[in-house]
Amino acid sequence: MSHAFLLARRTLVHGAVALAAGLGLASTGALAQGPRNYATLAMVGEPQTLDPMASTADLVATIMQHVFETLYTFDARWNVVPMLAESQPKVSADARTYEITLRKGIHLHSGRELNAEDVVASLQRWIEQSPRGKSVGQEVEKISTKGALGVVIQLKQPYAPLLAQLALPSGMAAIMAKESIATPLASFVGTGPYRFKERKPDAYILLSRFDKYSPRADAANGYGGKREALIEELRFVPVPNTSTRVEGALAGQYDFADLLPVEAYSRLEKSGGKTVPFLTPSFGFPYLVLNTKEGVAANQGVRQAIQAAIGEGEMLAAGFGDTRFFIAEGNHFPKGSPFYSTAGTEHYNQRDAKAAKAVAEKAGYKGEPVRVMASRQYDFHYNMALLLAEQLKRAGFKVELNVVDWATLVQRRNDARLWDIYVTHSGQFPEPMLSPPQLGEGAPGWWSSTAKQQALAAFNREPDPAKRGALWGKVQQVVYDEVPYINVGKFNGLSAASPALANYKPSAWPFFWNTRIQ
Repeated sequence: MSHAFLLARRTLVHGAVALAAGLGLASTGALAQGPRNYATLAMVGEPQTLDPMASTADLVATIMQHVFETLYTFDARWNVVPMLAESQPKVSADARTYEITLRKGIHLHSGRELNAEDVVASLQRWIEQSPRGKSVGQEVEKISTKGALGVVIQLKQPYAPLLAQLALPSGMAAIMAKESIATPLASFVGTGPYRFKERKPDAYILLSRFDKYSPRADAANGYGGKREALIEELRFVPVPNTSTRVEGALAGQYDFADLLPVEAYSRLEKSGGKTVPFLTPSFGFPYLVLNTKEGVAANQGVRQAIQAAIGEGEMLAAGFGDTRFFIAEGNHFPKGSPFYSTAGTEHYNQRDAKAAKAVAEKAGYKGEPVRVMASRQYDFHYNMALLLAEQLKRAGFKVELNVVDWATLVQRRNDARLWDIYVTHSGQFPEPMLSPPQLGEGAPGWWSSTAKQQALAAFNREPDPAKRGALWGKVQQVVYDEVPYINVGKFNGLSAASPALANYKPSAWPFFWNTRIQ
């Protein structure tokens, strides 16, 4: 299905300038005086894992999508297209059986050819370990091989989001060599255009070109089509401080710098060609995850009081400042989307301290601390958390704000004893079941209820896109009623690239195959 309503994820807003004789400034380190064939890529921090199934963190997906691939992926318009699969699956009349044929001659990084047994073993691991995979696993009856290159997925009932779930880089259904599968994952043997080379914690992650890579024949299109490793080595460098990422981009220290603060936009735009800013309309949405399993937020009435206390518009202003970078609206999907709905939006942006106090008192709130967890590695997370704390205090809540690095937050959110709310964000995708992970089962927050299960069952078993649109409104209503998470609004992202990085295509999870260093 075409999703024209989605804007390009990262739109170039300041054209690349003609390369000057001093382009060596865009190089890094001692090699700046001569030709180089590596790229230095400044990320928001150190990933807590390199196992693409173990985390839904975008940072893990951004790096490891170069090493591991999926059966399906997304084109530039967010249509699901084949990657390791030869073509679209053959689906049975009752929509419960998917037969998938792999492309011939795909090489694993170990040197041997990929086969159906690798795929089945990988998908079984994904179902057992990935938060997304666990959710999909509840729909799966059996996964089996059919010959050397055939895979059969049998479902308990129709599940419309299956292919989109198999395509997503975040919490990836990564295909790996079956002999490399372990817990924890000790070796990273995928099929991607780059292979894992080295990791030095807090310094870099090195990926090197895989010379036996087996690309698709069709033209590059979004994440789909032909992938070529034109740069010999990718160096992902953790740079948690946003100011350091900005200054490094302006100085030509980085070929790419991700997720920069909005206040840096004018400096990047006026850099005289030293760097190229990218503004990403509808990049994603910030949201608050509430702990429905343990602690003060396990009480639904308290969660409803928290929802009444906050003003999402104020939080967005605190997080992004410039109105060009955010929009405050309670509909989870934009107008023009088949999933646009106003269901439950009367609960959005209430900022009503008096009403919140009354709801909290009725729910039995006795002044227990509300533990809010946030990271400074995303400036807008931290700034929103500061305002969130003040909004909750005005409504009579006792607030404990815990500021940690992103890797620590991702680790701690898995322990229900350590937090009540954490601040995060997600990309804005065309399929609701792709994000946030809390719509599935087992993701941090641990939301599970009869109303949720009934609404999602109806939504996921309906194959007709038009009918699914109407059914999404019922899911959105349950989210507003039970408050497992709070969608704060929508925001635009900002990143920057050196003019030396040629053919970079803006994307939700930045990728660097098909790019080159000039």
